[in-house]
Formats: sequence, C-alpha cells, structure tokens
Amino acid sequence: MSADHQPPGLAIIGAGPAGLSAAVEAASHGVPCRLFDEQGAPGGQIYRALESTPLRERSLLGADYWRGGELIESLRHGIEAGLIDYRPEHTLWQLNRERELGTLARGRAALAQASQVIVASGAQERPFPVPGWTLPGVMGAGAAQVLLKSSGVALDQPLVLAGCGPLLLLVAAQYLRAGVPVAALLDTSPKDALRRAAPYLATALGAPDYLLKGIKLIRELRRHGVNIVRGVEALRAEGDGQLERVGFKRQGQWQEIIAKTLLLHQGVVPNVQLSRALSCRHRWREDQLCWVPELDPWGESDAQDIFFAGDGGGIVGAEASKLQGRLSALQVAARLGAITAARRDEIARPLRRALARELRIRPFLDALYRPNEAWRRPSDETVVCRCEEIDAGQVRAAVRAGCSGPNQLKAFLRCGMGPCQGRMCGLTVAELIGETQGRPTAEVGYYRLRSPIKPITLGQLAELEIPEPRASKTEVD
Repeated sequence: MSADHQPPGLAIIGAGPAGLSAAVEAASHGVPCRLFDEQGAPGGQIYRALESTPLRERSLLGADYWRGGELIESLRHGIEAGLIDYRPEHTLWQLNRERELGTLARGRAALAQASQVIVASGAQERPFPVPGWTLPGVMGAGAAQVLLKSSGVALDQPLVLAGCGPLLLLVAAQYLRAGVPVAALLDTSPKDALRRAAPYLATALGAPDYLLKGIKLIRELRRHGVNIVRGVEALRAEGDGQLERVGFKRQGQWQEIIAKTLLLHQGVVPNVQLSRALSCRHRWREDQLCWVPELDPWGESDAQDIFFAGDGGGIVGAEASKLQGRLSALQVAARLGAITAARRDEIARPLRRALARELRIRPFLDALYRPNEAWRRPSDETVVCRCEEIDAGQVRAAVRAGCSGPNQLKAFLRCGMGPCQGRMCGLTVAELIGETQGRPTAEVGYYRLRSPIKPITLGQLAELEIPEPRASKTEVD
C-alpha cells in the first residue's frame, strides 16, 4: 500500500489552535497522526500566515497572534520525529461515520480510513446581511484580517467598520497600527447590552485578562481619534456597482459616511458543515444563537470515534480550543492503548481546570455582543442567499406559501444549494422561517448536508483510488 493510502490511526481535520494542539498532544504519547488542512501553512484563522506574514513588527498584530509560534514549532518537532504526517493544501470533501475521509490535493482525490478522527474545523463569521452587502468593497472583518495577516494588504480608504464583537475592535486596532486610518466604527450593539451582560460580570472577573484586553482596545481606538458611533439601529451599503457610502440610522435619523471599504462583523458561530454531514445530534444554544454538536466531556460526538474540538463544537476562543484539542487527543491515546485511563485522567485534571478558567468570560461576552433580531432577520429587499441571489422577502413569501423548513426551501428557491452549501445563509434562513411561522429557531432546524461538502469534479471522483480495507479498528501507522 502506498504512503498516501496507508490508514492513519488518528486523523485530525484542521491545523488551527485545536487541531495543532491535538496533534502535538497525540505525538507526545507516541500516537502517530495525519493532520489534514486546507491552508498551505499551519495556524488556522487565528495564527494565519504566522510563519510568512510580511508584518514582522510584533506590535502590529498583537501578542496573542505571535503566541501561536510555540505551537507551530512543536508541530515541526512532531513532523521531524515522524509522528505527525502534516498534509497542507488538502481539502476535505467527505467524512462519514465509518471514518472514511475524502481529500482533494493538487487536483487529485484520495480516500483514507482512520480509526479515530478529531475535527477541528473552527468557526466562521455569523452572517450579517444588510442592504448592499453584496457590493464590491463590502467584506467580513475576519476576511480583512486574513488579508492583513497573509499579505499585509491595505484596504481602500475611507474604511468603515460596522457591527459588534471583540474581533471588530481587534481588526480596527490592527489596521490602525498598520497605518490605515479608520473613518468610523458603527456599533450595532443593543442599547441594553451592558444591562443584559451585568449578571455575568462577577464570573467574568475571574478572567480579568480578557476584560483588560477589551478596555485597552477601546482606549486605543479613541486615542487614534476613531469616530465610534453607538446605538446604530439600521445599516445599508450604497453605491453604483461599487461601495461609495454607508448609510446608518441612529435615534431614528439616517446619516451617511463616504466609504470605499466596509467591514461587517457580528460575532462568530461554529462551522458545523462536517457535524451536519455526519448527521450528528445537535442542540440549539440560545446564549450563542447557533447550533452545536452534542459532545461528551472529551469532545466525542454520537458518531463513534469522531471528536470535535475547538470552536467547531461551540465558541470558546483560541486558548480554550487548544485545551479541548489536548483533551480529545488524550482520550484517543487512551483508546488506542498508548496511555492508561488513569494516566489520561491525571493529565486531564489540570487541563480541565484551565479550561474552566478560560470559559468564565464566555457568558459575559455572549450576552454583551448578542445581536438583536433586527440584524439577524433582515428586511425583505436584503439578499440572504448570495449564491442563488435570494432575498429575505422571497424566503418569507415561500414560507407563507407553505414551505415548512430549510430543506423544503431548497425545492422552492434553491437556498443552500450553491457553492457555499448554506454556510452564508443557513442561520439567516432558519431565523426567517421561524419568524414567519411564529416558532423558535431551535424548532426550525437546519439544512440537511451530504457529501461532497466541498466542490469536486466527476473526473476527480472517477480517478479516485479506493484504499484496501482496514485490518482492525485500532490499527495505527
């Protein structure tokens, strides 16, 4: 059997904080793993392009970004030791409950059969559909951060940011440090945000570093003279084939700002494409307004031997993601016989204490930056499915005509059937259906997803080589 088709005992999907930590932890116990990642270099979104970013002045991107260097260095040691088989530029197009992984690299499709799988697919930005958000010049704040990290790209000015959440503040500060002025930051946080978050403040004080970071970012923006406009009630991007200005409503009055670039952001949500394709059990988290796979304390789903670590199982942040990746790897190591259950639990105890500390801030942040319904359920003229160019009014009309849920909506309007497979519209569509039917979003459900979860041609499938069956469930390289 060729090296490409040798079955890995442990396969890890994603080389962000959770995936890297899982690989390094597994290797430390002598468990070989194969680490698949869509990007060309390790780091995920948080540590994107850490080894190659042109912004070498550490103060520009901040200490949290450069902290990923130690983790990537540990990955390199694992590779040199022959325990981590790192596969960059490998797109995963299939994962099933038999732990069969379909990957695509350099135009060639391949299959591998793992005995254990840790999915570290991370998060994605919550959809933020507003009138005009499809105009050139409008993009997500996360995407703008990727450009800054990977290429040092300076966006067209004037630059306006709009929305809410810690990432919005961080991206504004990073662009300012890189010499790009910010014309305005339009804060869409609800007026009662502080009151709503107040009950969780005492617990959040157990993680003072996070609170101090937020305070420092706001002070930095003010020190640079950024116009922070609070209480924004409505938003629209305008222009003739290109963004030219941003309209916003505050205290019932519309105002305009000249802009060439608008960065939108209202938090992040788990990337559940893989867990949905596996038909894992999910639950609606009202505090984070998203679905998450149901997991045990080690991150294992109801799909046996398939684990989810990091933000893909619920938004926890980079440091907590690392800890979750390590915990999942410990369970895998014990299951494969590399360590005893007693040793697993001994190592896990301090990790769980550290994880509990990292999670203290989450209830406060989730309440403080919870987007109002108005931002999640856009006006009728607003495009919600960018792939098929379907607006919110069409979705509401289809529901009134008898469409019962997201999957039937595919037949009505093709929502969720484009290249993104619902990543950009899934949550919004569910919210609109629930609103029109007068029932909670949790009862509406989500798109039913099937492989391939990423585009692959029939020609590539036809050339696919089928690996030999595995000899046993616990076989490792």
